[in-house]
Amino acid sequence: SFIVHMIDKKEDLSNAIALNSAMFNAARLIGPSIAGIIIAVAGEGICFLMNAFSYTAVILSLIRMDIPHKKRTEKHAPIIAALADGFRYAFHFTPIRITLMFLALVSLMGVPYQILMPIFAKDIFKGGPETLGFLMATAGLGALSGTLYLANRKNAMGLGKSMVWATALFSISLIIISCSSGLWLSALFVFLAGFGMMIQMGSSNIILQTVVDEDMRGRVMSFYTMAFMGMAPFGSLFAGYLASRIGAPGTLLIGGLICLTATFLYARALPEIREKVRPIYTQKGLIPDVAEELV
Repeated sequence: SFIVHMIDKKEDLSNAIALNSAMFNAARLIGPSIAGIIIAVAGEGICFLMNAFSYTAVILSLIRMDIPHKKRTEKHAPIIAALADGFRYAFHFTPIRITLMFLALVSLMGVPYQILMPIFAKDIFKGGPETLGFLMATAGLGALSGTLYLANRKNAMGLGKSMVWATALFSISLIIISCSSGLWLSALFVFLAGFGMMIQMGSSNIILQTVVDEDMRGRVMSFYTMAFMGMAPFGSLFAGYLASRIGAPGTLLIGGLICLTATFLYARALPEIREKVRPIYTQKGLIPDVAEELV
C-alpha cells in the first residue's frame, strides 16, 4: 500500500508493483545461493549476522525517500471497527471481492505445489538435494520472468484477461507435472507454473491498487496479503495431509483441477468486473479506454 505514494504518475503504478515483485523474486533466486556459500565458508551464525546487516540498506533507502507528507485530520476508528469497515467495503464491491477470492483459492490449492517438490525430487525423479534445488530455481526463474513481463507492460490494460490465461497456464502446468515422470519435462512446466502464478498474483495486486479508494487502501491490501500469503500455509498443511493419503501426484492433480475450475469461473465474472471498474476510472479522470480494457 506504500508503493502508490512512492510514484508521481498513477499510470506508472502497474510497472512499479511489477518491479517490486521482480525484486522479491530476484531475491528468492540470489539470496539462497549467497546464503549457501556463506554457510559453507563461515557457518550459519555469520550468515544470520550478515543478513541482519543487509537491512541497513533498506533503512537508508527509507530515510532518503522524499515522500510528500499528508496531514491527517480524521480520527482513527478502533481497530476492530476499522477492520469491519474494510471487510464490508472489500466484499460488497464485486471486483475486489472476486479478485480476492480468486487469489485466495489459487494460494490455497495451487501455490502449495512447492512443498510437494521434495517428494517429486526424491521419489519421482530419483534425485537428491541438487534435483530439488534445480526445480526450485526453475520455479523462481519462472516467477521472475512473470514479474518482468508485468514490468514491461505499458499500462494496466487487459490485466483481467492476463489473469485468466496465466492462471490457466499455471493450472495446466500443475496437471502435467502430476502426470510426468521426466525431470526435464517437469522442469519446463515448473518454470511455466512459476511464470503463470506470478502473473496472477501481480495482476491481482495491480487491479486492487488501481480500483481501491484511498482511505481503504491499507485495509484492502492487508486482505490481499492475507489471501496471498495467509492462505498458503493452510494449503501446505492440507497438501501435506492429502499427499500422505493419495500421494504427491494425486494431490497436485487435484490442486491443478480446482485452480482451472476457479479460472473458468473468474473468466465468466469478467464482464461484471469490467462494468464496475469503468465508472471508477472515469471518476479518477483516467482515459476511458483504459477502464474499458483493464479487465
